[in-house]
Amino acid sequence: MAGEPAQVWLVVGLGNPGPSYAGHRHNVGYLVTAELAERMGASFRAHKSGRADVVEGRLAPPGSDGPRVVLVRTRSYMNEVGGSVKQLAAFYKVPPERIVAVHDELDLPFDTMRVKLGGGDNGHNGLRSLRSALGTGDFHRVRIGVGRPPGRQDVADFVLSDYSAAERKSVPLQVTTAADAVESLLSDGLERTQARFNS
Repeated sequence: MAGEPAQVWLVVGLGNPGPSYAGHRHNVGYLVTAELAERMGASFRAHKSGRADVVEGRLAPPGSDGPRVVLVRTRSYMNEVGGSVKQLAAFYKVPPERIVAVHDELDLPFDTMRVKLGGGDNGHNGLRSLRSALGTGDFHRVRIGVGRPPGRQDVADFVLSDYSAAERKSVPLQVTTAADAVESLLSDGLERTQARFNS
């Protein structure tokens, strides 16, 4: 309808704040939102809630009328992100189905990715916190494969460690592809995005 305000999406990069976590597998969501912010020509700034850094704008080439989006990196640790996201969703009037969580996924091999709507938390503390705070799991997910830990390495130790030297060479392309998938999801919808990216 003409004159209606454009719908806003929240794109939440899951991760832990602070430089000591920056290169961890668990922080790949932060890397993707950084890539999207760069595409928007903007920098993260503190939201007035004090609990997150955000970028507001349109996710589209200059001059085109892309979807309105708020990129989010919370200042909470992974297991507490839900409260911050719930507060932002209320502030921007965004329902769960227009929230996109970008996160690492143990059950996908490294260098693969899946986009989906809804589902469980699969032991992921960030997803568990989001589901609990929002009261539903019916939000979109961009799941970036990190694979399972080698040998008997503890899962928590694995995701809270840096990518291997070999993996680090592939991470920039992985991040670019995930950012492309977010753009596709917001502009072209879930089915077309799944057909294109759920390799």
